[in-house]
Amino acid sequence: MSTQAEGTSAYGRMIRLIIGSEKFRAHHNVPMPQNEYIEESIRRFGRRLDYDERKRKREARKVHKDAAFAQKVHGLKAKLYNKKRHAEKIQMKKTLKMHDEKNAKQKTDDAVPDGAVPAYLLDREGQQRAKVLSNMLKQKRKEKAGKWNVPLPKVRGIAEDEMFKVVKTGKSKSKSWKRMVTKPTF
Repeated sequence: MSTQAEGTSAYGRMIRLIIGSEKFRAHHNVPMPQNEYIEESIRRFGRRLDYDERKRKREARKVHKDAAFAQKVHGLKAKLYNKKRHAEKIQMKKTLKMHDEKNAKQKTDDAVPDGAVPAYLLDREGQQRAKVLSNMLKQKRKEKAGKWNVPLPKVRGIAEDEMFKVVKTGKSKSKSWKRMVTKPTF
């Protein structure tokens, strides 16, 4: 009877709050929440000595495993899997292209110097970074797309208290876990 009264009263809630604090748990040897055991163990004792090596090998094997799965899978699951793989490949190509563009240079015709140019400057003349060119093109595309876009008003986030109303339930209306939607949002 005492444990039941403890759980519902203000005293019981206070005890649960105190036990919930990490300092109290460490001092009084109260067990950790179940979902934090692994992180706690890593923090206290560290990882295995061969953890990095095993992780590297697992990632190297993953490629072969994925390829085997891609060949085996059928139907709708295959379509979804191939779509995901295709998106990953495109993203990878984009990142590789961006890294290549950083150092690539392209010649421009508009920069022609007047007079004699020393030999060591000849290879530099009229060069522009490819990254700058691609950024300019992207900017122009954005401007073109922006011309026809309808400006949308900024929408602020709605707090949980504003969206839901607490509904008291139970015989003595002491339970307050139920929520009623007051402002439906889309």
